[in-house]
Amino acid sequence: MNIADCYRLLGLRTGASYEDIKAAYRRLARQLHPDINPGDQRSQEKFIQVNEAYRFLLGVVSPSGIGDASAEMPPPTPESVKPKVKVTRKAEKPSPVQPNSNHSLIDQQLKQTSYEQLQLLLRSRRFPRAIALVEGLAQRLPSDPEIRQWQAITYQRWGHQLIQDKQFDKARLYLKKALRTDPHNRSLWGEVERDFRRIEQLLYQKK
Repeated sequence: MNIADCYRLLGLRTGASYEDIKAAYRRLARQLHPDINPGDQRSQEKFIQVNEAYRFLLGVVSPSGIGDASAEMPPPTPESVKPKVKVTRKAEKPSPVQPNSNHSLIDQQLKQTSYEQLQLLLRSRRFPRAIALVEGLAQRLPSDPEIRQWQAITYQRWGHQLIQDKQFDKARLYLKKALRTDPHNRSLWGEVERDFRRIEQLLYQKK
């Protein structure tokens, strides 16, 4: 994504001011936010693209033409444009298994066993194995919101590791998959935002 693409995604002419960029981002973020468009895959994709374009432009456009934009406050995260709700879960690790009357006894046992295996795989950083496990579980129990959360968190953890391995393109791919898998997880959004900013910092240092 180049500068011209970023301006275009925000609906701005090339060379628009720092304040115009911020205003356009806030307007689009409110329109496209997953909470406003539940189940709309196209809006979710556009929301992710708009966030990437906004972060990129803030790294190259200085406010009022003075100083470096990277020294400013970090860009607002999706939380700043989301309706305020109580946060009840965290992205750092999958939540424990809860009883589910919609599952058979065999499926509940499978879910519990898979959860324990997933915890071990994540702790040992065996991320490809963890992804294979949770994707297989999601195929068997596609409507289970806990499994969807585990899947998203596993994608984010793998993306985080890929950043450390300097595989930035692959990291972006898995971070986006995390957001698409569980777009309403506010804690996950925060983790992914920090990961994207880390990518930008490392790329900037390489220049």
